Amino acid sequence: MLAVAITLLIIDVITLITVVLLQSGKSAGLSGAISGGAEQLFGKQKARGIDAVLHKITVVTGALFFILTFWIAYII
Repeated sequence: MLAVAITLLIIDVITLITVVLLQSGKSAGLSGAISGGAEQLFGKQKARGIDAVLHKITVVTGALFFILTFWIAYII
């Protein structure tokens, strides 16, 4: 039971790290400074949809992280 919980936690942590790194930041770093004017002029429609999906996945995997952590603490 503990091995299953730890395995699920490791998969969840890797997924959470990957999803967070895939998200674009508010300023989008140097690339946002260079292409920021074009994005404001033409809009950023596709990225908003992807960012919304990544945000929802981040919320779910973050909640799952806490649930699995409490479950492992309860098992031990």
